[in-house]
Amino acid sequence: MNPTEFGIETLLERHGRAPDRLVQLLRDIQAQQTWLSRDTLSVVAKALQLPLAHVEGVAGFYRFFHQQPIGQYRVLFSDNITDRMLGSEEMQRHLRHLLKLEPNKMRADGRVSVSTTSCTGMCDQGPAALINHHRVVTRLTPGRIEHMAALIEGQVPVHQWPAEWSRVDNQIRLANVKLGEQPVPGQAIAAAVARGPQAMLDDLKRSKLRGRGGAGYATGTKWQLCRNARGTTHYVVCNADEGEPGTFKDRVLLTSYADTIFEGMTIAAYVIGARKGLVYLRGEYGYLLESLEATLQRRRELGLLGSAIQSVPGFDFDIEIHVGAGAYVCGEESALIESLEGKRGTPRIRPPFPVESGYLGQPTTVNNVETFCAATHVAVHGGEWWASIGTRSSTGTKIHSISGDCERPGLYEYPFGTRIGRILEDCGATNVQAVQVGGPSGVCLSASEFSRRMGFEDVHTAGAFMVFDRSRDMFEVAHNFAQFFAHESCGFCTPCRVGTELVVRRMDKLKKGYGSSADVQILYELDKLMHGATHCGLGATACNSLRDTIAKFRPSFEQHMKSLHFAPGFDMDAELSQARLATGRDDSGAHLETLA
Repeated sequence: MNPTEFGIETLLERHGRAPDRLVQLLRDIQAQQTWLSRDTLSVVAKALQLPLAHVEGVAGFYRFFHQQPIGQYRVLFSDNITDRMLGSEEMQRHLRHLLKLEPNKMRADGRVSVSTTSCTGMCDQGPAALINHHRVVTRLTPGRIEHMAALIEGQVPVHQWPAEWSRVDNQIRLANVKLGEQPVPGQAIAAAVARGPQAMLDDLKRSKLRGRGGAGYATGTKWQLCRNARGTTHYVVCNADEGEPGTFKDRVLLTSYADTIFEGMTIAAYVIGARKGLVYLRGEYGYLLESLEATLQRRRELGLLGSAIQSVPGFDFDIEIHVGAGAYVCGEESALIESLEGKRGTPRIRPPFPVESGYLGQPTTVNNVETFCAATHVAVHGGEWWASIGTRSSTGTKIHSISGDCERPGLYEYPFGTRIGRILEDCGATNVQAVQVGGPSGVCLSASEFSRRMGFEDVHTAGAFMVFDRSRDMFEVAHNFAQFFAHESCGFCTPCRVGTELVVRRMDKLKKGYGSSADVQILYELDKLMHGATHCGLGATACNSLRDTIAKFRPSFEQHMKSLHFAPGFDMDAELSQARLATGRDDSGAHLETLA
């Protein structure tokens, strides 16, 4: 056995040779070897008794896995629109120039490669980058870029780079319930135990708490369905895969409020009868793993995890952390579960829903980080107290991740029902032309809509709040979002895989000045085709921001058009038919099975 195989053997033992640990195993192997060769994947496949094609398929799905050498140093610049607004593209070009690098290629000496990643969750302190997938660098400047190039050329280990570069500030600007004073560890669990499982569930229903991940499903109903579902084992899963560009609230909660998150998970376990919990931590937040593991261990020592929690017989529950490997689609709960099971993160066909058949086919409740925090506060203060905050249909508070053109980016927590204009005033945003709420898949609001209010009955959001003043080209914003969705499509279904690429091509054409109003009409048509034909919500929402910006900021598109009239010889019907065929639909809107 060669040294490489010996290292893999050690990691296989650490992961119990379990096929559902495949993603975690590949992460550890790559951290050791820097990339995943076919020989390495063959060893893994044989050891786990899996087909090589399956293992290679998993390795090829996640953007942080590499089946070709990437170099001793891998620099990934955050490519979110807010990073671009702060000069990330120029800094990336400057670094490549200093290192004599071609885009997306490893240097001939095997030293370094430079590329982009969709968003690092550092929108309030960009431009940002990831080094070797685990070292965060914030607040990049031309001076830091030059220093970075020198460190790379000098082969200085990443852990010896200036610590200040990796400083990540919480930047809590306005705190309310979830960002304010927190319960003492164990206080919420004791309150839940004093009520009993059913009474705690009833109180949660009285609170009218809805999920904070964007969909807004009633938390009490979800827990009730999972509690009642038949299964040998029940699971609690925390969705910490905060991949929506412009969102970074979970990063702060995981950094400074981990006890509150884990407390909420433990209360969920008590209510539904789960013995195991899993946190799916996005790959970009891998730097938080050590501190989160330390918090879990401290809770075990305090009797807040493990056997007979708070001396309650049969109340046995523990939590483990899985780290993602770079896939936006894994923010969808069924795709997340697939990844937890060591597979490609392809969304499942539903029903059945996770509450009936989730992780390993067992009843599973999946809630996001902020929702579990809220559940902890409900347990301490009661459901009626929570319901008294916010509005009738949107109870409690919501944390907003504010970035872009404002004086004070960071986290702001407001009761639901707060006016958009109030939020802009608080963060120091002036001369604003647009706000993108909920990330690229959300809604783009123009200045005439700033009197609208945050809430499920009006403007609902997963947490992102990106501000654009009147100096910004809203076409460029929409172009960046289109590139994001094309990059993040999992490729499972033809309408999304092809449709998102066709949108980018049309936008590229407009940007080069070769487009016309006919291309805008094609973009509208592609939106309609994808909205009704894609396998999951990614493709269905991929054109949300595009549709809004065309409707509300049409001049931004017109300035990129060669002509406001159809080009000579243009056949609209032929163009639309081609788009339908390419996205897997015929003229009647039916799926073309031959292209699926």
